[in-house]
Amino acid sequence: MQFSPTNGDFTFVSSTEAEELSGTISAPDIKLNMGTDSVKDPYATTFLRQRGYGWLLEVEEDDTEESKPLLEELDIDLKDIYYKIRCVLMPMPSLGYNRQVVRDNPDFWGPLAVVLLFSMISIYGQFRVVSWIITIWIFGSLTIFLLARVLGGEVSFGQVLGVIGYSLLPLIVIAPLLLVIGGFEVVSTIAKLCGVFWAAYSAASLLVGDELKTKKPLLIYPILLLYIYFLSLYTGV
Repeated sequence: MQFSPTNGDFTFVSSTEAEELSGTISAPDIKLNMGTDSVKDPYATTFLRQRGYGWLLEVEEDDTEESKPLLEELDIDLKDIYYKIRCVLMPMPSLGYNRQVVRDNPDFWGPLAVVLLFSMISIYGQFRVVSWIITIWIFGSLTIFLLARVLGGEVSFGQVLGVIGYSLLPLIVIAPLLLVIGGFEVVSTIAKLCGVFWAAYSAASLLVGDELKTKKPLLIYPILLLYIYFLSLYTGV
């Protein structure tokens, strides 16, 4: 038995005469009018946009990135600096330190801190040497760099600057000792020589590579003179 629908959308079939029931529903599309596509700007906004000053109304999106720590922003790695200090103070290969990291991974803040520390202990009665020591560090490193490049060395100015700066540490170590033994001229002279050779050896062993095997004295000698001059700025002699 079949019932004819009144609206033409449904078809009813008796369950006794058909095995399956089927039907379709059609509905008209519904559209909502939410108003015009754009909202009119206020007069001031429209005025600025028409004259090409719309960029004044732009708002920057908030930076969702978390703020980094200050040391990370300044690229300061305290562990790396501490390791390089140990490499310079203990230059013997038998100790097992990877001393090449001082040259191959140069940084600026560590050497600058060492140079400033050396300047601080040198200002006793001669404050003017602080800026002079920093100047000698920069231009002395530049001289060593140019000489190394002329001789065929493969180093950058940043590497030389870092190595020369870190290698001032032996002079800082002997500075308190010189205050104690200053009255003993012979002992004081020996301590000064040890400090200078210690600093020069730390720097030269890092800067003089295999490519300068036959020209090592040409680079070691100016490095030695540089640290002798650094010491003279401290002692005033």
